[in-house]
Amino acid sequence: MATIARRPAPQPRAHPARPSGARNRSRGARLLGALCGSRGIFWQGVAAAVALGASAVVSLLVVPADAAQGDVQRLMYVHVPAAWTAYLSFAVVAFASAAYLRTGRVHWDRLAVAAAEAGVLFTGLTIALGSLWGRPIWGAWWTWDPRLTTTLVLLLVYAGYLAVRGLPDNPDRGARWSAVVGLVGFLDVPVVHLSVVWWRGLHQPATVLRPGTPTMAGSMLAALLLAVLAFTLLWAYLVAARMRTERAAQRTRRELLSAPVRRGVQPVAPVADLVATAPTPQGAGSHG
Repeated sequence: MATIARRPAPQPRAHPARPSGARNRSRGARLLGALCGSRGIFWQGVAAAVALGASAVVSLLVVPADAAQGDVQRLMYVHVPAAWTAYLSFAVVAFASAAYLRTGRVHWDRLAVAAAEAGVLFTGLTIALGSLWGRPIWGAWWTWDPRLTTTLVLLLVYAGYLAVRGLPDNPDRGARWSAVVGLVGFLDVPVVHLSVVWWRGLHQPATVLRPGTPTMAGSMLAALLLAVLAFTLLWAYLVAARMRTERAAQRTRRELLSAPVRRGVQPVAPVADLVATAPTPQGAGSHG
């Protein structure tokens, strides 16, 4: 009796495992997508508004005025958080720029440009608030103090970052150039923070981010930390909203660059040429 050979059962196909780096990148992209969605931006805005309102009440009505400077010292509760968010912005620019140069993924470039614009905004706000605070205390709106000078350099560097993006015709090349500027420019951030230690100037040494315990009263420190939290939430809201608009702008640019050129379509002549070549009606002319 003949033996019938059985066909072996099909083995399940083994799919190659995704590298951990790809999983991390996709997870990061999903997180950024959630934060930049309409619902994420809405709730970030709500959180920022509530925190800013609470910070305003505490810093203006609850915490007592400084014994030496009086009420003008309350500018600290917006000046210092603005400086902190500027530091945060440029740290994010450096991180996102390095990630973009390494991976070429466009969401890192969107994060870098959004953080850079927020950093320029908060650095300018830091300088303006410092001038308002310095006028009654120092007697001048501006002085070439080491902290002020290095902060101004920081503002110019990241303004240059934004300008470099528009120099080349290729947007990808502009993104790479600005990423290099974002990485190099971050070197000025520790110089700004340590300028009060390295050089003698009008700014007092750090009272919170310093070795040892802070030298500030407990109630003032609590109000300052609340203000820092509020400005951080505001920063996150602005960056997420800017990333959303930048994503739409990049999509529009890609569609315009990849749109096929239709053949056989004649360009429209200027209005002046149409008028010049238009036929003259019969009977029209000069009458003498």
